[in-house]
Amino acid sequence: MTPMTAILKPVASFGRGFGYVFQAPRFLLKHPGLLRFVAIPFFINLVIFSVAVYFGLDLFNHLLDQYLPQGNTWYLAVLYYFAWMIAGLLTMVVVFFGFTVFGNLLASPFNELLSERIEVLVRGSIDDHPFALTRFVAESGRTLLVEFKKQLIFIVGMVLLLLINLLPGLGPLAYAVLAPLFTLFFLVIEYLGFVLMRKQLSFGRQYRYVFGRPLLMAGFGSAVFCLLAIPLLQFFCIPLAVSGATLLWCDFPHAEEE
Repeated sequence: MTPMTAILKPVASFGRGFGYVFQAPRFLLKHPGLLRFVAIPFFINLVIFSVAVYFGLDLFNHLLDQYLPQGNTWYLAVLYYFAWMIAGLLTMVVVFFGFTVFGNLLASPFNELLSERIEVLVRGSIDDHPFALTRFVAESGRTLLVEFKKQLIFIVGMVLLLLINLLPGLGPLAYAVLAPLFTLFFLVIEYLGFVLMRKQLSFGRQYRYVFGRPLLMAGFGSAVFCLLAIPLLQFFCIPLAVSGATLLWCDFPHAEEE
């Protein structure tokens, strides 16, 4: 292997992982029957976003009226607009965590169905049990419980990283490196989880599957993160990420699935 090939191969792997999320819209439009599984998570996200933004900004406006000095001076006007800029940034953070945590938690049963249908279309058949309404109702509680545990792990992990950031010396540097990596890892586990849970892979096997393809997974996680960071596209992030993760699995199944 030449040095140039060694350089290009990791870049190509990262780029391929990044591209799966953006293959999803074309795949969904090619199979319009899947759109019904997208509609419910979309409206769940829309409600979460609307409620969070409305009440969050309304509360912030009330706090400004109560605590910010009133007057017509130029510096008060600058302070007022600066405060609203901070509110906008905080709203973006709340939206990111709201979509990542609560959106996935509520939409997880529908995302599992979407992932299952995509795999059937791509691979022709799957080894999982076929969908049935009774199984869907029976497993919804289990799916929500697993999703809740994952979100709890994410929150605890971020709190621990924030504590590391407070350490003098290398703490901020360690946080700057570990926080993005942890976020990307969580996004990969979150959206691949709908496939991995159906395959009943143990945590150790999931770990080996993800870390056996680090650049591919880093590319996928980076694409999901980009979607979450772009206003309005956040509405479509969850179904696109689930679809992209399933397409990735179909191209790179676990060794026992090949």
